[in-house]
Amino acid sequence: MTESDTRALVRLEADGEADAEELDVLARRLRAELGELDVDLLPVPGELPPGAKAADPVTIGSLMVAFSAAGGVFPGLVETLREWLGRQAGKHKIKVTIDGDTVELERATTAERQQLIDAFVSRHAQPTG
Repeated sequence: MTESDTRALVRLEADGEADAEELDVLARRLRAELGELDVDLLPVPGELPPGAKAADPVTIGSLMVAFSAAGGVFPGLVETLREWLGRQAGKHKIKVTIDGDTVELERATTAERQQLIDAFVSRHAQPTG
């Protein structure tokens, strides 16, 4: 990846019933799944090193994702996040922020989610041609 790549801050907000340990497990699962995409997972400024004990839920659930604007990677990233949320038992949320523009993904009707995702993706996806 290069410096001209797009960077998105992905922040997992666990269900209010989840404790820090459960959030850590959820964040690790999400990180592993995103690691299978054509993206780079980067440290979030202020994030503790891997394996360190963290008490801050915001730090635990935050990922910086860098990806090429070309090639349709961003829509795939958002779709992966949406699908991941759909497989979770809790009512978790994921916030994705690019250049100060944030979209919040959570359990909603399929049509509501798709409208929101389509609008966000169209604002940040670069044409491939």
